[in-house]
Parts: sequence; structure tokens; C-alpha cells
Amino acid sequence: MSEQTRRRRTTERTTAGVIITAVGVMLVAANLRPAVVSVGPLIGTISADAGFGSAVAGLLTALPVLFFGISAPVAPRLANRFGIERVIFGSLLLLILGIVVRLVPSSVALFLGSAIIGAAIGTCNVVLPALIKRDFAHRSGLMTGFYSMTLSGGAAVASGVSVPINDALGGDWRLALASWGLLALVAVVVWVPQLSHVHRVTAAAPSASLLRNPIAWAVTVFMGTQSLIFYTFVAWLPQYLVDGGMSAVGAGAVVASAQVVALIMSLVVPIVAGRFDDQRGVTFVVLAVCAFGFAGLITTDVWPGFWAACVMVGPGASISLSLLFMVLRSSGSEQTGQVSGMAQSVGYLAAACGPILIGFLHDVTDSWTVAMAVLSLFLVPQALAALGAARNVKMTD
Repeated sequence: MSEQTRRRRTTERTTAGVIITAVGVMLVAANLRPAVVSVGPLIGTISADAGFGSAVAGLLTALPVLFFGISAPVAPRLANRFGIERVIFGSLLLLILGIVVRLVPSSVALFLGSAIIGAAIGTCNVVLPALIKRDFAHRSGLMTGFYSMTLSGGAAVASGVSVPINDALGGDWRLALASWGLLALVAVVVWVPQLSHVHRVTAAAPSASLLRNPIAWAVTVFMGTQSLIFYTFVAWLPQYLVDGGMSAVGAGAVVASAQVVALIMSLVVPIVAGRFDDQRGVTFVVLAVCAFGFAGLITTDVWPGFWAACVMVGPGASISLSLLFMVLRSSGSEQTGQVSGMAQSVGYLAAACGPILIGFLHDVTDSWTVAMAVLSLFLVPQALAALGAARNVKMTD
């Protein structure tokens, strides 16, 4: 065999490996939202069947987000010991386990399964971007965009089809939630070839100086508030619409269409923002549209789909902006990893309070108007955080 032929075949194998890895990454990303978001459209049915009040139902939707934060600092250590590929594979298996546990007809199993799901997804939230940065160094912007888009796409599909799936299964909401295990099973099968590679990452905790850095905390607060708004709004919007007289299918369709808007924003806004050294202008426009959406949703009964879409412009764009700020504001790859772990851990722990708080407010006031108005107020700390996170300045260690 000639040297030229060997090189060509090596290149072909390398190209095939890159394609397989890319497909695997997208399938994993597609599994990082449906098992969590699918609860929202069914929360009324679940609460009625299990006898939950709004606060307890809020805890059910918040529990996975809480475990996003708990697992974030552990994930790099697991990747350092076992390798990124094996950790992702194990997380997918753990995700399937959590989905199966929720099938057990018990409230304890429902909450336990949700916690397991959160731990599995939270681990992938941290290690998957590291794999993208490593394997797609020359296409990191494109792959990060596709990654964010797939996250939003998975959430949009889950929001739109959860109620129809539940109806098709005769109203068995446990089985409807479990159906997302099939998507995770596909990802497991496609990810198997990656197990032949073992790439470890160095586990690095945030340095003491980073914990005192105002820019690092600005990024963390921005990440946390956008996550709180996203998960709380997606969890309670379907019930808000149903209580306002809309059918469950119609409410699911509204949430799904709003998620599509979030998907588009997650892809387009960071591309636009990346053209500027300072992203405050773009960020404040996004937050203003979100505030406009909340105002319309709270004050009028018409065009709920339009107002919901405006609201979702905020968290849809902000998740990608958060990732962008982690890269642009840090002074090196190690610091990027540190601030990412800090922002996801602290941010998701704070975000987990949102669904519980809003559910509690609804129980106390019997008013979705009050609850949604309070949720909209979290745009204030997000905007204040943007003054530092979106400013053209580097974190110094």
C-alpha cells in the first residue's frame, strides 16, 4: 500500500470518527432537557393524581435543577478519573435509570427518579462542552451553536408532544414521562464507539481569588437568573394557560412554539454578540424583549403565544450568552473551566428555588398574575449582572 493511500484512508477514518462523535454529541445534547421539561405540560394531571399542591409540584420540577447544581462540581473529578467519554456513557445509563424509577407508582419514586435524572443531566452539562472544545477546536463556535440549538430543540419537542403522548397512552402520565427513555437508549447505542477513547480532564476547583472576582460572580448570577426564569416559566406556563381556559394540548403547543423562538435566539444572538467587544447592548435588548413579554402576559388575556414567545427570547438567548461570557471574560482555558463549574453549580442551585417559590406564591395568593409578576422581577438582578458579565473586561486571577 502506498503512503498516499494510507494517508487517504487515515483521513477518511478520522473524518468518519469526527462525524460519529458529532452525531453522538448532538444525540446526548438532545437528551439533556426532555426528561425535565416534559413534566411541565403534565403537571396539572400529575398534581391531581398525586394530590400535590402547587408548592410540592414546584419542588418536583425544581428537583432536577437542584441536582444540576449539586453534580456540577463533581463532574470534572469524575472526568479526571474515568475519562469524559465513559462519564457521558455512565450519565446516559443513569438518566435511563432515573426515567425507569419514575415508572414506579409511588410519590417517593417520582421524586427519587427526578433527582437521579438531574444528577445525570447535570454531569453532562459540565463535561460535554469540554469534549466539544477538545474534539472540535477549529469548529468550536459552530458546534457550540449546534449544541445550544439542540438543547432548545429537545425542550421544544418535549413541550409540544408530551400531552399528545400522554393522551395516546390513555392518560398514563408515568408511561408518557418514561417514553423519553427511548431517546436516551438511542444515544447510548450511538455513544458506544466513543468508549474506545479515554480522555481525562484535570479537575480544577475555582481558585480563592476567582471566588472574590466580581466578574466571575456577575457571570454566575447571570447564569443563575436566566436558568431560574427558564425552568420556572417552562414549568408553570402550561398550568397558567390551562387555568386561563386553554386546553392542555393548546398550552403545550404555545410552550413548544415559545421554545422554538428560544432555539432560534440561542443560535443567532451569540453570533451577533460575538461581533462586539462589549455585549451589554445586545444583552439589554434581549432582556427588554423578555420584560415586554412578561408585561403583556400579565396584563392581557389575548395573544398568549406571542407574549410567551417574547418572554422566551430572554432565557433562549441568555443560555448561549452565559456560555459566551465564560469564554470571553476568562483569561485562559483553565479559568474558563473554573468559572463554568462555579456558574453552573451556584447558578443551578439558585435556579432550583424558582419553581418552588412561584408555586408557593400561587398557593398563597391564588393568583398567577402575582406569581408571574414576581418571576419577572428576576430580570432585575440579571440585568445588573450583565453590567459586569457583558462588559469588555477579563477576569484576573
